[in-house]
Amino acid sequence: MVTLAACKLFRDVAQARSVSKGALLNDISQSAASQHIQELEDRFGVELLDRSTRPLGLTPAGRLYFDLCRDVMRRAEEFSSALDDLKREISGTVRIASIYSIGLSEMPQLQEAFAARAPKAVLQTEFLRPDRVYAAVLADTADIGLISYPENRRDLNVIPWREESMAVALPPGHPLAKRTQISGEELDGQKFIAFDEEVIIRREVDRFLRDHGVNVIPVMQFDNIQSIKEAVASGHGISILPEPSLATEAAQGRLVAVPLNDRAFVRPVAAIHRRRKKLNRATQAFLELLLATPAPVPELATR
Repeated sequence: MVTLAACKLFRDVAQARSVSKGALLNDISQSAASQHIQELEDRFGVELLDRSTRPLGLTPAGRLYFDLCRDVMRRAEEFSSALDDLKREISGTVRIASIYSIGLSEMPQLQEAFAARAPKAVLQTEFLRPDRVYAAVLADTADIGLISYPENRRDLNVIPWREESMAVALPPGHPLAKRTQISGEELDGQKFIAFDEEVIIRREVDRFLRDHGVNVIPVMQFDNIQSIKEAVASGHGISILPEPSLATEAAQGRLVAVPLNDRAFVRPVAAIHRRRKKLNRATQAFLELLLATPAPVPELATR
């Protein structure tokens, strides 16, 4: 039987026109290489090497065998390369559970980028309330959860993603809309659209206002960022929201986002997955893309 090792040895001997050089290329002794070629010649019943010339030449039978060995090695190298490509190919399904404020604003761009990076992978996204994101990850109906203000739980791995600066969301035409920055104190007495009291970000915004001695006038409250943005765009009041979540509406001119001058006020966001869960290659690739993706920043006319 002709093996890959045998083909490589004879090819190297023929190309180098030297048994010793061919043996060196194959990490064997010259005597072992000579013995192997002699065994081939005995098996085929013909001489393969023309030993009357220096450097070594090939007999007609040797040229036939050399062509065979060269073709076999080329096919083997092509197979190895194709197999490596197949192993590197990213495929599989990634199941994402995301809170609305991340999913609605950023998942379309992430999906497009992931499709370009892993065209054979499938990305499934579900938008849920925070408590249901945790439940989906723990129940293994989602591989990755995207959450804000992540909770440290023994059964979850938390992968910090980024800290989002907070900004003041204003309807176009508001007196503060042309500012490049706004201090907390300037919000005193403003009509304010708040989060529901059970939402974590509500407690953080209330703490910020309290620390700056600000009293706003609550006019509406909602449990999600999208509804708050719609209320702001409709002119019902102002709000404080994560800056990246305002990028789309600011670009459309539906509202104005002005950064707070207190850049320490941020919303932490993270990816979570069940502890000890083995992530497939597609999920790992999505996480790499996610962590490398910068937060969208509203383009403001005042900047």
